Amino acid sequence: MKNKVLTYIVFLLPIFVFSQKEGKIISSYGKTYEVINPGFKTDIHHDLKAVFDVGRSFKDSTKINSLFNTAARYLNMHVNAGVPFDKLKVAIVIHGSAAYDILNHKKYNSKFGVNNPNADLITALSNQGVKVILCGQTAAYRQITKEDTLPEIQLALSAMTALVQLQNENYRLINF
Repeated sequence: MKNKVLTYIVFLLPIFVFSQKEGKIISSYGKTYEVINPGFKTDIHHDLKAVFDVGRSFKDSTKINSLFNTAARYLNMHVNAGVPFDKLKVAIVIHGSAAYDILNHKKYNSKFGVNNPNADLITALSNQGVKVILCGQTAAYRQITKEDTLPEIQLALSAMTALVQLQNENYRLINF
């Protein structure tokens, strides 16, 4: 039985060997893996509009919010798979504890004692047309002003409002 299992494992190995790739759109973030000959084919002809609902942060304030990195990976992955960049539209709606991850360096440093590790990623995303939207209700509750945030941040009435409006524009919700 051991030899039979080993034979299956050795036989399957080449199918599942992946190599990590830098992105063509945001090369410093959002590394992806090439998937060779997937059974579920990527539609490269229709718009792929996604809104990422980001409502949480992670414990280590010296590292980027991995959910922001996922938006970079979304762009890189699809362009690497042959989707024309103009078919990709991305928005990030931020609320909850993730609101602290879009503070400018001065405000972030006063809260966490380090510069905001998300700043370069947010700038790179914004430079590629990603809408980065902060919930106004969260901002008010957490006493975050527009001046406290990175310059790329847009303020909405609420995360709920932004999510509904974007979905009305055919953005598809990605929630983690």
